[in-house]
Amino acid sequence: MNIDGIPTRTLRAHPGQRCVDIFDQTRLPHTLHWLRMTTLAEAAHAIRSMQVRGAPLIGVTAAYGLALALGDDASDSALAGAAALLRSTRPTAVNLHWALARMENLLAPLPPDARCAAAWAEAAAIADEDVAQNIAIGQHCLALWRDLIIADGQTLNIMTHCNAGWLATVDRGTALSPIYAAHDAGLPLHVWVSETRPRNQGLLTAWELAQHGVPFTVIADNAAGFLMRSGKVDAVIVGADRIAANGDVANKIGTYLKALASADNGIPFYVAAPRSTLDFACADGAHIPIEARDGDELRLVHGLDSRGVPSALRQLPAGEDVANPAFDITPGWLVRAIITERGSCPASRDGLRALYPESANG
Repeated sequence: MNIDGIPTRTLRAHPGQRCVDIFDQTRLPHTLHWLRMTTLAEAAHAIRSMQVRGAPLIGVTAAYGLALALGDDASDSALAGAAALLRSTRPTAVNLHWALARMENLLAPLPPDARCAAAWAEAAAIADEDVAQNIAIGQHCLALWRDLIIADGQTLNIMTHCNAGWLATVDRGTALSPIYAAHDAGLPLHVWVSETRPRNQGLLTAWELAQHGVPFTVIADNAAGFLMRSGKVDAVIVGADRIAANGDVANKIGTYLKALASADNGIPFYVAAPRSTLDFACADGAHIPIEARDGDELRLVHGLDSRGVPSALRQLPAGEDVANPAFDITPGWLVRAIITERGSCPASRDGLRALYPESANG
């Protein structure tokens, strides 16, 4: 991804200085601000507070958080304690748990004095793999989208939900990777960007699409069905925070409604995710934990005031009872295909097993 024409990743590691720089995504789209993490506590806070967000980037950040922790204490108890703290930050995103399990499996057998260097190296490997997988996802989906174009010069209208782009990963993104691939290949396309209340992650999608020069229009969440019914949407693509063994998908709240509207209007609904998002040990969507976020995300509205200063406006009384689930479950039968770094498959147990036969037993 380019920022002002400069290739930029969302995360910069400095092993020699024992620190990691991230974008503070709570300040976007108004301000682009690098934030430096030097401790385990800062990494855990960045994940929990959504300074970093998106399942793949959460996983990479957690891996680096473990590396930061081991610089202070690399004992068995410190390793286990750091992993437990990071694991508790976001329960739904399986990439977090996958990355920590991978790190622990590598580090636990090593002598304590070898763990810190090994942790930095493995976190970097996870980050590099994320980029390569996202590029592959983009190419696999692009092949599917070419089949949707029925006339030369036709503009392909794609709808998204939440942000599953560069900002949600180390680079390129999952659901936005095909959009960037199509744009870079010269395919005419336009993106309907759902605002994604209450955290408005769609505004992050709009920000990064603008950086890349991709045409887009921001819409209210509830406008999606109208646009589909009006024939203005050719396909919907989203990312995922966890995909169960049967193809059920946990993603940002509101995804299920878009999948239902897509099915009612005969519009293909795609899910883009890397292997680390697949949870073969989870039988179905009913077994995926759904994170409940703080009610103030609904009670307050954030933006810039008339002076251009970041501000919070209260739209509900402090004691107003609200429900704020962060995710919902889209059953696999509503998904046209799951697209991973290995290709595409039906959102079913058999489809996922065919793509990942080595994971058939969990």
